[in-house]
Amino acid sequence: MAINRLQHARKTALLRAGAGAGAGLALTATFGLASPALADVPEKAPQAARVASAPQTQQANKISVTASQLLQLAKAQVGTSENAYGGGTKFQQWYANSQRALETIRRDGGTRRGYLNAPWCAMFVSWVGEQLGARPQVGWDAWTVAHARWFVANKRWGDAPKPGAVVFFSWSGGKSLSSIRHVGFVVKDNGNGTISTIEGNTGNGRVEERVRSKSDVVGYGYPEYAG
Repeated sequence: MAINRLQHARKTALLRAGAGAGAGLALTATFGLASPALADVPEKAPQAARVASAPQTQQANKISVTASQLLQLAKAQVGTSENAYGGGTKFQQWYANSQRALETIRRDGGTRRGYLNAPWCAMFVSWVGEQLGARPQVGWDAWTVAHARWFVANKRWGDAPKPGAVVFFSWSGGKSLSSIRHVGFVVKDNGNGTISTIEGNTGNGRVEERVRSKSDVVGYGYPEYAG
């Protein structure tokens, strides 16, 4: 399904480029390719990001938000969908206009406009944390690998699927941080080798509730919740 969407998007982009209209809408320089933010498709970061310095460490202040409150807000976003160009979500718009975008542009290259159509699963996770005032615990980034490294650097990384944890996936079966391609929130451990999740930029580019195999999980980041 994702391949068909990519082929359709490329044909559309070529036609629009030939007509000289709207070419700027396809800019996704931050992730290296001019393509829609396809759901569950491996994102790419430029060489600058791969040699970047360590992520920022967690701030000292404590969170007053519970895991259930975070999951309630995440669930309320279910059904939010991207447009035909892989953009148009409030998560991308918020990130593109954030202070963090300037920081990750310096790290990865690209422009603010590039984030408007870029893969947005990590932006969704970051947006949820920001809305609850939980940025210091949830982190904020547009690149899943860097987001995972942030949890590791803050010593909040592990292999247990706790409710409210940030879960990082690899579709190749790899278990290294560099193999991570997708991210979401854990709702619960189903006790049968799967977890229930809420994810952005999944399926056909939507926020959805999913059931995932634990075999696809690289690890979990643990925000510090109240209670």
